Amino acid sequence: MAVKVLDSWALMAFLEDEPAAEEVEKLLIKAEAGSHRLLLSVVNWGEIYYSIMRQVSQEVAEAKARDIAALPIEIVPVGPDLALVRQAASYKATRKMSYADCFAAALAKLRNAELVTGDEEFKQVEKDLPGIMWLRR
Repeated sequence: MAVKVLDSWALMAFLEDEPAAEEVEKLLIKAEAGSHRLLLSVVNWGEIYYSIMRQVSQEVAEAKARDIAALPIEIVPVGPDLALVRQAASYKATRKMSYADCFAAALAKLRNAELVTGDEEFKQVEKDLPGIMWLRR
């Protein structure tokens, strides 16, 4: 079964009904049908939560967290195996990327999965990943 990793940009586009929301919704429908698995690093989940909390409120962040929990997305923890952290740290040390984005890239690399994003920051690691599904902005 194909595996895809959502970064926070992709899921935020869906939650905020931005232009890429339709493409993300199609991925969610296919995941629900069992066509592929969708993964999200817990670090990227946290980035979504704090971004909504800063921009709107904690109450809205909690509501969006419940929405995410209802979606066919597997939240991937950081440990206890440190391979994910080690790969993310390596990206952070060698690229100009946010730490949360480094976790999405590391998860895609380690799970041999396509990364789903519209964030051009990932162009720095594009050749290192199995593939990137570029969403429109």
